[in-house]
Amino acid sequence: MARLVARALRLGRSALIQVGAVCGYQGRYRTSFIASALMWHGPVIIVASEVVQQRLLNIEIPRLQQWLSANKPIRTGEVWPGSDFQGLLLTSPQAWLKGQLADNDNFPLNIPTIIDGVDDLEDWVRDQLTQDIQPHDWDQLMLACPQEAEVIREARVQLTHELFQHPENPYHCYLISQTEIDILQGLFLALDLNTNHLPDVWNNLRQQFQNCLDHSADPISPSPALFWATIARRQGLFSLHYAPIELAKILAPIWQRQPVVLIGSALEPETEAPLFRQRLGLEDVTCLKFSTDSQGEAIQLYAPYKLPLPNTPEFQGAFIHQVRTLVCLSATSPGMTVVLVGDVPLKSKVGAILASEFGSRVQVEKTCLDENGILVTGWEYWRSHQGVLPAPRLLIIATLPLPSLENPLVAGRVAHYKRSHQDWFRLYLLPTALNELQRAIAPVREHQGIVALLDSRVVNRSYGAQILAALSPLARLNYLDPSLFSQPNEENSNG
Repeated sequence: MARLVARALRLGRSALIQVGAVCGYQGRYRTSFIASALMWHGPVIIVASEVVQQRLLNIEIPRLQQWLSANKPIRTGEVWPGSDFQGLLLTSPQAWLKGQLADNDNFPLNIPTIIDGVDDLEDWVRDQLTQDIQPHDWDQLMLACPQEAEVIREARVQLTHELFQHPENPYHCYLISQTEIDILQGLFLALDLNTNHLPDVWNNLRQQFQNCLDHSADPISPSPALFWATIARRQGLFSLHYAPIELAKILAPIWQRQPVVLIGSALEPETEAPLFRQRLGLEDVTCLKFSTDSQGEAIQLYAPYKLPLPNTPEFQGAFIHQVRTLVCLSATSPGMTVVLVGDVPLKSKVGAILASEFGSRVQVEKTCLDENGILVTGWEYWRSHQGVLPAPRLLIIATLPLPSLENPLVAGRVAHYKRSHQDWFRLYLLPTALNELQRAIAPVREHQGIVALLDSRVVNRSYGAQILAALSPLARLNYLDPSLFSQPNEENSNG
């Protein structure tokens, strides 16, 4: 990996590297790209999260500086230090993307850039491109356009009434309906004569809103954006949001400004990562994927055949029974148990049932756990905190992490794929699930632990083979027995 990074620096050729889920979780690969950056004679930018930056600054870089006798200047910051700087700049994804998307002078052209953790790159970009209208922005709009204050106030009242008619959902967000579009359109028409005086957030939203309406009228080029609202019901407040769906055309010019080395854990099964590259506008890049250690990283996978499907009324009862059985069988085994439940109401229910039986051992999305604690968590919390928690001995997964169509933002993206006559499951839902799944089980591989995947679609659907292939190396378990949790790990992996 260090050689490929050095080659990218030397030739100015971009590269995409998949290090594997376990290596990505442990972060051992970072020594490779830091070594190449320190030995490179010119300036380098490293884009990484704040947590990773602190590890690099406090552990990796000092150690490598000593080993390599490197004295390259090291800086952190949100802008380039100056035209004469020839060192290493560590910056956050948010700062780097903000500079690149604005196409300003925060980061000069042609400086080799290494981006760590690109599994989350799409989310970072969308966060940067999302525009918001918060409750206080309505007050700012009335101050900027006092002659239209009554129209603005009336539009806000109408939107509040319409938005609060939506039934509650666990995501607290809703795609903008046609009625709400009409209200906003009427507001923007009334403000049309005052566009020079609109606050920036309103002017930006008005432009994007109009672009969306123009696209939606064209069946050949459907609207590539999402408009949605989030609601705080108790406070009686709402916020409006806009974000693009397609990122390739927005990002393609950025990759032309400098050679980039993008490093992720498990982006796709294929080395070339064609779907990832297509979504992000990455064309001519060298691709590399490291294979897993089949001996040291094998998990034991329990995936029963006869469980009800997740969308049936019988699933909850069968799932809870399986969880209780697994927790009881592993009760005498040292190590933490994690129960991964994406469904918010079911997560709370499972937490309450287990707590009534196993007491304070059970915590719902908390990091203060006993040595043999039981953590009930959703996917996002587990991904964010798995680095600070001990690796679980047993990981129980309720359902595959396929993005839920009940989430309005997921439904909006799927609708866009349908309008474009694209395979929304293969291009969006399945790749997202595979990436999430591999990252979730990475800590279990450290101790060759047990993963119980209680979603029978893995064995009953055609795409199940792709999921099992992505989870390899593994040993299938077709039964549950207390000896599974009492044997040494080495026997389990060979058995």
